[in-house]
Amino acid sequence: MHDASRRLQDCLAEMYEPDWFGKEEMDALTEDTDTLWLDYHQNITDKSVTSLDSYLAQFPDIKARIAKRDRKMVDFDSARHHFSSIQKGKKKDEAKIAKAEEDLGRAQKIFEELNVELQDELPSLWDNRVGVYVNTFQGLAGHQEKFHGEMSKLSQNLNDIMTKLEEQREENEEANASDSACSAPKREQDAAEPPSEEERYPNEAQGGWDSDEGHTQPGWEDGEAATGQEGGVSVAPSYSEPSWDDDGAQVGGGWGDEGETQSAVTNGSDGDLPPGFLYKVKAVHEYAATDGDELELSIGDDVLVLAFDNPDEQDDGWLLGVQETHWLQKKDISVKGVFPENFTQKV
Repeated sequence: MHDASRRLQDCLAEMYEPDWFGKEEMDALTEDTDTLWLDYHQNITDKSVTSLDSYLAQFPDIKARIAKRDRKMVDFDSARHHFSSIQKGKKKDEAKIAKAEEDLGRAQKIFEELNVELQDELPSLWDNRVGVYVNTFQGLAGHQEKFHGEMSKLSQNLNDIMTKLEEQREENEEANASDSACSAPKREQDAAEPPSEEERYPNEAQGGWDSDEGHTQPGWEDGEAATGQEGGVSVAPSYSEPSWDDDGAQVGGGWGDEGETQSAVTNGSDGDLPPGFLYKVKAVHEYAATDGDELELSIGDDVLVLAFDNPDEQDDGWLLGVQETHWLQKKDISVKGVFPENFTQKV
């Protein structure tokens, strides 16, 4: 669990961009989470597991002594039967009787010593089991309660950071939308109202081209009539109102052509890039290849993404590429392979 939590926190800290809200708080939260796991593990080991191990360590010795007592009891019974059989024999040998009696006394003494020790220890061991279990699992429950309480606070802090980050994103989107809304009418107004004749030719306007101030725009028919009256000489300078729709289409077309040219240069004309190069990605997760046509990834690897020779062969969520270091060193794409797109980040 600690290792899984550490991997998750490391992944979150690595993916969290520096300009996002709460970057420093996120790094501190990652460190606090790891420290909390270490303290929890240390407390369980020192105060719960160690005491339980000490209690359980008694049982192998007790079991060995019980087995030894059973063997000595067999020896004691054997010596007793041997002594009894010698005493009941028709031909009594005092030396054998004395030797058998000595063996019987020694076997009885060893058995009784072991038996008395076990009679004292086994009831105590049996009675202590409840206290040991209570202390061990109460301590374990206390450590878990404290750990999960602190972890809950860190989780709440993480939730607060994510909430504020989302609010910041929404505020930025609203600000961008507001700026777009404010600037769009201005562009439309500029496009709809070209400069007037007075603004373009102030001197002529003061000279009295239009004596009628009530007219805001010159009358084209009146202008033609005036031209005819003055002998074909046009008083107003030649002016043709631009077609803003056509101009916008031409500008848009120019930009599109320029973008296509730049993209083609980026993808095909650079000698340092492999054939079919699309863009570059960086591995953010490790990926172990499970097939011969797959590309193995380590965190931080730069991969040059290539176009599939046959687009129908591309599976959803998979990309084709070659390690950038391999390409720069050997200029060889024979080692290219496929890899999952969600294990990488576009750079």
